[in-house]
Amino acid sequence: MPKHPENHVLIFDTTLRDGEQSPGATLTSAEKLEIARQLAKLGVDIIEAGFPAASPDDLAAVQRIAREVGTPDGPVITGLARAVESDIRTCWEGVKDAAKPRIHTFLGVSDYHMNYITKTTKAEALEIVRKAVTLAKSLCDDVEFSPMDAGRADPAFLVEVCALAVQCGATTLNIPDTVGYVAPQEWYELIHGLIHETPGAGPGSGIIWSVHCHNDLGMATANTLAGVQAGARQVEVTVNGIGERAGNTSLEEVVMALHTRPQYYHLSTSINTREIVKTSRMVSNYTGMPVQPNKAIVGANAFAHESGIHQDGMLKNAQTFEIMTPETVGLHESRLVLGKHSGRHALKIRLQELGYTFEGDELNRVFARFKALADAKKHVTDADLEALVVDETHKPQEIYALVDCQITCGTMGMPTATLKIRGENGEEKVYAAVGTGPVDAAYRAVDAIVRAPNTLIEYSVHAVTEGIDALGEVTVRISPAGDTRTFGGYGAEPDIVVASIKAYMAALNRMLVSLGHGDLKPEGEAAAVGIRGE
Repeated sequence: MPKHPENHVLIFDTTLRDGEQSPGATLTSAEKLEIARQLAKLGVDIIEAGFPAASPDDLAAVQRIAREVGTPDGPVITGLARAVESDIRTCWEGVKDAAKPRIHTFLGVSDYHMNYITKTTKAEALEIVRKAVTLAKSLCDDVEFSPMDAGRADPAFLVEVCALAVQCGATTLNIPDTVGYVAPQEWYELIHGLIHETPGAGPGSGIIWSVHCHNDLGMATANTLAGVQAGARQVEVTVNGIGERAGNTSLEEVVMALHTRPQYYHLSTSINTREIVKTSRMVSNYTGMPVQPNKAIVGANAFAHESGIHQDGMLKNAQTFEIMTPETVGLHESRLVLGKHSGRHALKIRLQELGYTFEGDELNRVFARFKALADAKKHVTDADLEALVVDETHKPQEIYALVDCQITCGTMGMPTATLKIRGENGEEKVYAAVGTGPVDAAYRAVDAIVRAPNTLIEYSVHAVTEGIDALGEVTVRISPAGDTRTFGGYGAEPDIVVASIKAYMAALNRMLVSLGHGDLKPEGEAAAVGIRGE
């Protein structure tokens, strides 16, 4: 990697690797590529594109990202590999076409991991590290080594492991708090001690020290910031803080802490903060994992003020209750009021101001969606536009598409949904189903036509803006029958039942693409009851 100033912090994004390990965050290769492109636009320094040895699909995704995103002026592209020869060689196959490739290998070094997982002695663990890092270095100049579960490991042994990794060619030493166990002051002391006590890796050595923290006790961001204060100059983070269990350190929280408090941290990053919200929404919609409203930086309430005291202060001076402006992270205030009389050009210009560029047929599709929305409500807000664009552009490959739907419900009669769905071969099928409510009836009708057995794991709906005419956003997660993987879907419409159908079908399409839909095509009509394993 090129040399950076001492006060520069490298942003290592592991959304596509550790983030995808979140239950329900399964991504297709195409979705990974789109997120990688957005991460490059965001300005991250390193993208951990996946775990190449995990599956052929993961390897293919990493290879494509390396070729298409890993350009000379783009980010470093890395993959994760266990400290075994086959993993390391497969990782190299994944990243070698990038202009700036990196191999990231790891080994558990705490007593918990050595006694119960690898079943090795300290001497055996050191030999594994020696062989793994030496092999990685023979393939790639840029090698990162992580002593997994470092937060619970013997500090003296950590020094020994890190020193050996450096001797064998590691250029970055990443210290993970794998289980989110350590407290901030404790973490500061560990990182500071390692930097100053590890032979060949002290200040001025050229070795980059990194931290990778998990959020099991809610201290991932605090620990990461403590790590950079101790001298670490790389942070491993994920968009929206997604990841194993309680998640990883949140990219947006660390970046905006450094950005907002330069007089305290005296550190900088290469992140274009105005791309943060856009990136957050893309990851949320592709993974089907909603962002909690009170999430720092990117939550729906992050810049909302309801208290009278707060509102009074905001009217007098925004700095009374806001330490950063919404525009800093990519949220925009409407400067151009859009409605049903607005034209294509006005929409195109506003979308460009929001960071979206559309031309030709793509612009025509978005414009058609905009006009339909404008007919349903008086004014279309920036939030409405963002949701509409996300719904239109972040769709999976469509094997099945909703053509028409009619829903009846109320206190009299039974909730009934009649749906017309078009299959991959262009054939349209109509089915009517009864359910406990309009959404349940609609999902039963979809199931009867698509015939892809699954379990609905999560269903979430919320309004994009205030008011009775607000656009409704729906996210769902489903799990295939007999499979532990989960797939997310997203839909946005003024009618929340239609949004619900679109979200469910988006999740089904993702599932069918991932599993190979050839074996799951409909065979005649099916009973609408019980398809989802209910």
